[in-house]
Amino acid sequence: MDYINNIWTKPITNLEEKQEIARKIAEKVKDGDVIGFGSGSTSYVAIMEIANKIKNENINITAIPTSVEIEMICEKLGIPTASIRSKKPNWCFDGADEVDVNCNLIKGRGGAMFREKLNICLSPKTYILVDKSKIVDKLGTNFPIPVECSINSINYVKEELVKLGASQTKMRMAKEKDGPVITENGNVIVDAKFNDICDNLEKQIKSITGVIESGLFIGYNVEVLG
Repeated sequence: MDYINNIWTKPITNLEEKQEIARKIAEKVKDGDVIGFGSGSTSYVAIMEIANKIKNENINITAIPTSVEIEMICEKLGIPTASIRSKKPNWCFDGADEVDVNCNLIKGRGGAMFREKLNICLSPKTYILVDKSKIVDKLGTNFPIPVECSINSINYVKEELVKLGASQTKMRMAKEKDGPVITENGNVIVDAKFNDICDNLEKQIKSITGVIESGLFIGYNVEVLG
């Protein structure tokens, strides 16, 4: 896979480990599958491996991408895509920023947590692809929880997150331009640092007026591949 960076321009850490995980997920691909494609570098490496399998075995699949970036990669690789409105995935895969011992997750550093969560909710089977650096004893160890919210509600959302126990809330700013990161849904992201994450925190965050979705995944039926 010497051509990895021809499409993915960001640095890919732990590449050899991610390639091994990618081979495991590619083995599960069958002709005719409708597969939810996650976002992030590990998912990208998996997509490249799946593209090789499609070419070598002359099989046909349909991808349901979770971001415009992944959709464009599928287009370059010749993998047909569909929206979640028109097809339901047979299974899906995605990466994660953190995974604890109970397979609870923090995701969404790429800002695609709404579509990622939708794919996971609609898929009978979900594989979470992570290298060892993503495994933690306690969620929130390395990353805040991304919270997607409407721009008009941002001050209220930040106040309510503090009431729920957030020790820090910060609107995510774009590195390549002035101004906040804008999600594909036209919203902004508040990164909320929680020192303690309880089992019902995901539902509590979602109940805040103005919140579209959070990157907290508690109690989902997922299998971790690493």
